[in-house]
Amino acid sequence: MIEIREAEETDAEGIRDLFVAAYGEHYAYPAFYDLRILKKMGFEDETLLLVALDTKTDRILGTASVIFDLGEYGDLVGEFGRLVVHPDGRNRGIGNKLMNARLEHAQDRLHLGFAENRVSHPFSQMISHRYGFASAGFLPQKHSFEVRESLAIYVRHFGDALKLRRNNPHIISEGFLLAQKVLTSCNIEPDCILDDNSPGYPDESDFEIEEMTTKGYAPLLRFERARANQKEIFGPARIHQGLFRLKASHSQYVIASKDGQMVGAIGYATDETEKTATIFEIVSLDKRPIRHLIKEVINKCRRDFDLQYIETDVSAYSPSMQKTLLELGFMPVGYLPAFTFQGAERCDAMRMARLFTPIDMSNVKLFDATKPIAEIVLQGFSARDILPRLGEALPNIYLFEGLTDEQVRRLAEICTLEKYEKEKEIVAAGQKSERAFIVLDGELEVLAGNDDAARTLGVIESGECLGETSLLSQKPHSVSAKTTKRTEAAVIKREDLVELIRRRPDIGVVLYKNLAESLGNKLRDIDAKLARQDDD
Repeated sequence: MIEIREAEETDAEGIRDLFVAAYGEHYAYPAFYDLRILKKMGFEDETLLLVALDTKTDRILGTASVIFDLGEYGDLVGEFGRLVVHPDGRNRGIGNKLMNARLEHAQDRLHLGFAENRVSHPFSQMISHRYGFASAGFLPQKHSFEVRESLAIYVRHFGDALKLRRNNPHIISEGFLLAQKVLTSCNIEPDCILDDNSPGYPDESDFEIEEMTTKGYAPLLRFERARANQKEIFGPARIHQGLFRLKASHSQYVIASKDGQMVGAIGYATDETEKTATIFEIVSLDKRPIRHLIKEVINKCRRDFDLQYIETDVSAYSPSMQKTLLELGFMPVGYLPAFTFQGAERCDAMRMARLFTPIDMSNVKLFDATKPIAEIVLQGFSARDILPRLGEALPNIYLFEGLTDEQVRRLAEICTLEKYEKEKEIVAAGQKSERAFIVLDGELEVLAGNDDAARTLGVIESGECLGETSLLSQKPHSVSAKTTKRTEAAVIKREDLVELIRRRPDIGVVLYKNLAESLGNKLRDIDAKLARQDDD
């Protein structure tokens, strides 16, 4: 018989042995091998630690935890942490029993529960989904195991969380589709307002920068309290929680001053085991020092700690902060509805991350509910990488003439980067057009006729496009095309372009105007040829 109960001090060795059996001697979280820490977790009010006990053998065959108060004090946010089952206890329903027990214990203490599931296998994602958690984000390369791994965020709301949710968040375009998709995933009516007009914060650097010391703690506390209603960044630690707790959690502050007066501060926490950092607070006299403070943290994380991943949870109602982070290399990776209290309302947050390591999607196993969210996140990173090269190519392609820089960025967001080997057929004559190809590197040969009698009509080189006219006109391809060497192309799918034009009709006006002009020119050329034939 399996009994689920809260962990006791005497369970520490059994829990440690469980992690060794499941993960080996070198688990990424060494705290689970430390008996002192395991015993302490059993007594902490902010941690629920459960064990699954085989009453016949008195062996611990499973464990699971919930960490409460992860947001600011009183936010009612908790993380459903690692759920582990001993290899000898699998296929006995232990995982389900532990999950049910966690929900029973936690539901009255939380408004929002979340889990960061591994994606090297689909099982924890499946369990989260089965118990009412919704896919809400994809964190590329966040986790350090034997190699860096990505994680999938799942969230579940409890109690009155959604009744208290503040509606109509203002989201930059790079995060808009993700936010709407997550809201739908959480059975919330998508109500985001697209904000493409709010600028990022100014790029000023005329500040004195220093790290907070014990001497600077009291002034910073007073500075923060005076601006408590201006939060744009949310996190698990804040200056009011005390200097000792900040040091214990590896948290620190960088302070910006001007003419000897404090004008801003940024708080961040580092995890040298994971090689990650979290920005959890920014307080500022005005908007001027904000960008410089974020830059300073980025530089320190790279220079002093050699970190690979930085993340922050930014207010979904602050498009200027979202835009500033975007301009500093952060990308939207998750969306957390009703994440934190501001006044009497629960406000949404967007998680944004900056990576200093390539994204590796090999050996990734995504559950069905995770896939659409992961695709949106990965598409954002792809668009960021494509944009500089796309910006060089588009002005030379007739269909895209006249697009503004902002419109080019929107187009880049729907492009995917694809690579093709030599002699790969890209389009076939007679097939319906579903994609256009902007060649970024390499070359395509355009052919007419059947395989045996095919003749070369020309080549599509780097910076040129294939299939753009057929994409909009929906006519089948009149020619075939194949690569003559290894080729890299930005690919636009018809369904994505149609959706972009629906959301941004101003872009559609430019594209269809150019298409009409091109077709008009072709008709005039045909008329001219016919006229010459009549004269002859």
